[in-house]
Amino acid sequence: MRIGDAAAAAGTTPRALRFYEQRGLLAPQGRSPSGQREYGPGDVARIRIIRDLLAHGFTVEDLRGVADRLHLLAADPPPSCGSGGGVVGHRLSVLDAEIERLTRLREALARRAGVAGPTAARAPQPVPDLKRGPRP
Repeated sequence: MRIGDAAAAAGTTPRALRFYEQRGLLAPQGRSPSGQREYGPGDVARIRIIRDLLAHGFTVEDLRGVADRLHLLAADPPPSCGSGGGVVGHRLSVLDAEIERLTRLREALARRAGVAGPTAARAPQPVPDLKRGPRP
C-alpha cells in the first residue's frame, strides 16, 4: 500500500511516516516502479506501536534507542518490560521528576493566589481574578 493508505490505516499522516523513517523508527521502505514508498501490514502494525508509545510519554529519542526491538511489541500478548529498567525506567524517572516539579509549582501558585492546595484540588476551586483581587 502507498504512504497515504498506510498512514490512514495507522491513524496518522504521511508526514509522520516520513519523520519516523528519518529518525530511524521505521525502516526505509521499498519503492514502487514509480518511486512511491510501499508499506505492508507489518509496517502499519509498527506505526501503531510507535504512535501508542509516543502517546504514553515516550520520546522519539527514547524509541530510537530501542528501534530494533519495537517489533517485539506486536506479539500477542506483548512481552513484559521487566523490572522497569532501561528506557521504561528512565521515562518513569523523567515523568516522576516532572510531576514533582509541577506539584511544587502548583503549590507555590496556590499559596500566592490564596486558593486550596493539592488535597482540595479534586473539586474545582474558584480562582481569583489577579487583576481585580480575590472574589468575595
